[in-house]
Amino acid sequence: MSEFTLNELTEKLRECAGEAENYDVDTDDVSDVPFLELGYDSLALLQVTGVLKRERGVELSDDEVIGVETPRALLEMINTNLSVKAL
Repeated sequence: MSEFTLNELTEKLRECAGEAENYDVDTDDVSDVPFLELGYDSLALLQVTGVLKRERGVELSDDEVIGVETPRALLEMINTNLSVKAL
């Protein structure tokens, strides 16, 4: 299964919770920008991971997702889950 990318993540965030605040996620590297600074709270992240569970079979615990602070950290969790599923 292919790696989930930052572009895919930002698209899912837009679909589930709207545009980021203070950043253009299409041109700015937001990998290490805290989700709260981007304008996304834990509910937005839970919505995104719920969609990913339905669409790609990614299963992350709510506690893990709520504790994640940056897109890079969430991508690592998603891609680790995808690689484990591929085995």
